[in-house]
Amino acid sequence: MRFARLGDAGSEIPVLLDGERVLDLRGLTADIDGAFLAGDGPDRAAAALAAGRLPELTGAAGLRVGAPISRPGAVYCIGMNYAAHAAESGSAPPEQLVMFMKSPNTVVGPDDDVTIPPGSEKTDWEVELGIVIGRRASRLRSPAEARAHIAGFVTANDLSERDWQLAVSGGQWSKGKSAPGFCPTGPWLATPDELDADDVRLRSFVNGEPRQDSRTSDLIFGIDTIVWELSRFLALEPGDLVLTGTPEGVALSGRFPYLRAGDVVEIEIDGLGRQRQRYVDA
Repeated sequence: MRFARLGDAGSEIPVLLDGERVLDLRGLTADIDGAFLAGDGPDRAAAALAAGRLPELTGAAGLRVGAPISRPGAVYCIGMNYAAHAAESGSAPPEQLVMFMKSPNTVVGPDDDVTIPPGSEKTDWEVELGIVIGRRASRLRSPAEARAHIAGFVTANDLSERDWQLAVSGGQWSKGKSAPGFCPTGPWLATPDELDADDVRLRSFVNGEPRQDSRTSDLIFGIDTIVWELSRFLALEPGDLVLTGTPEGVALSGRFPYLRAGDVVEIEIDGLGRQRQRYVDA
């Protein structure tokens, strides 16, 4: 199944995407959030779909596309999780999982304008596969247990201000990762049965020119390992978002200019849809 949220920011309508049809879920839930995902929400949605009880949403095509999950309790990110990206960042591939965090208020719609923060000279793009947690995961015994705790997957752009991340960070990356709007997410949340998330193509484009092009099969730490490893140190809660890392082809490499007002970034992951953001001055 594919879940989405449509409408103005702060008042999005939860929907189920069934082929070309957009089906209204407000009879089942007020939102696509941790409570919906952890409970029997997806099962109830599937049952209602099979029974023909979900009405089509009138005017859906004219509505803004919001992030497919409501604001998460936490956004965890995995750094340098593709060997080629680690190399273009000037680092060796990590031997241990590198984790940092983004503020939950970075999560916005996939096509919302992104404001370049005042004073930023090095705003950078990063296409990433996002994991949405569906069941609390704490101290899992092995990676084999991880998939049962995943509600689904999303496309995400882990935007970064590289100077704030690296030069004035004090050693912690989150300062350069947490500007408002720095995590466009969506357009939809796909349940694990919808795609082989362990081997999908992910790409990014700036002003129509290709930048990143890789597959999740190139991840150093795979999906199940990430969830298991994080659960050893913290409790992942339903609705939390985990970004799995970005491949090579970002501005930090020195091969491309950083983003400026007027630029357009598009990112896509097979089976998870495409985003398009216009970058604007503060």
